[in-house]
Amino acid sequence: MTQPKLELVALRKEYDGGDVVAVDGIDLTVERGETVALLGPSGCGKSTTLNMIVGLEEPTAGDIHIDGRSVIGLAPGKRNIGLVFQDYAVFTHMTVAKNLSFGLEIGGLPRSEITRRVGEAAELLGLSSLLKEKAAYLGGSQLQRVAIGRTLVTQPAILLLDEPLSNLEAEARQAMRRELRRLQGKIGLTIIYVTHDQTEALSLADRIAVMSAGKIRQYDRTSTVYGDPAHVFVAGFIGSPSMNLVRGEIRRDGPAISFISDQLQVPLPSRFAGVAPGHGEPVIFGIRPENIMITRPGHPGVTGIVSSVEPRGPEAIVTVRSGNKSLDVVVPAADRPARGDEVVLRIPADHIVLFSGETDRNLSLSPILGAAA
Repeated sequence: MTQPKLELVALRKEYDGGDVVAVDGIDLTVERGETVALLGPSGCGKSTTLNMIVGLEEPTAGDIHIDGRSVIGLAPGKRNIGLVFQDYAVFTHMTVAKNLSFGLEIGGLPRSEITRRVGEAAELLGLSSLLKEKAAYLGGSQLQRVAIGRTLVTQPAILLLDEPLSNLEAEARQAMRRELRRLQGKIGLTIIYVTHDQTEALSLADRIAVMSAGKIRQYDRTSTVYGDPAHVFVAGFIGSPSMNLVRGEIRRDGPAISFISDQLQVPLPSRFAGVAPGHGEPVIFGIRPENIMITRPGHPGVTGIVSSVEPRGPEAIVTVRSGNKSLDVVVPAADRPARGDEVVLRIPADHIVLFSGETDRNLSLSPILGAAA
């Protein structure tokens, strides 16, 4: 079995004598050549985790292994990790070439080696024609490429990116996402990408670690995190609009099982019979808006009234109220109903997710998938 590039083992970081827990005993394994995103809202612990990996902060407890060796107590410069921050920290009075070579010159590398590395990085990042330009005259995405290139020339074992695209406009962000995907595919570098932007995480990462309150709520392939969230927080954080989440209870009638919340009642497939709690026990029902279909009255399903319609270009978000509960539905713009229309919602059984009303965990998933309590 191949040794992981990076392992975090029960990693914990406390402040103020333990009164503040920024990172709460997380475990994480990153394989060689893999891109992993640490995703979560501000204050969830993702940047603190990154700072401990690079060596800017020491953990309160736990361990960090790179290539199978602990790096606890090792200075940042000895860990062979490249770090690119949100603010590019590029020397604007220097040329692109000088920015790329600066760290190598400080390190005392031979001029021939510096020239070779700078040339390779510039070609890889599309900067060859800009080497003589002063950084002050570059645009945001060009500056970001320079910042990445300055790190790549040091030939790091792991590249850490901390909110690297947040200062760019939407079009530039999209272009840089394509650039990072191309870069990863070409050189196969191990990348850890810290972001609060789920679009970036879903489009760039092989696996995503979704964090909240210092814990990893789920760590899995991007498709699994989106389609089968392990925790209510993950379900509500991932997706735009996010997954519909409705609190209610289980109703059992012989072999039949259903979800009940006031007037909202949804039959559940038999796969939930063995994992759902007993009759009357609390659960949280989940379904993604794009998986619900709207049909006309008279068809089987959940009857409701359209309370709002939000056009979004080729699509529209339709909010349907059934009793005192609301569900969002994504439909093609041309097929959207009008506010006040009576409609029927068809909820596909294979897309329903049930969470425990007590632990917020996905009832169908084993805890070993990485969902924290």
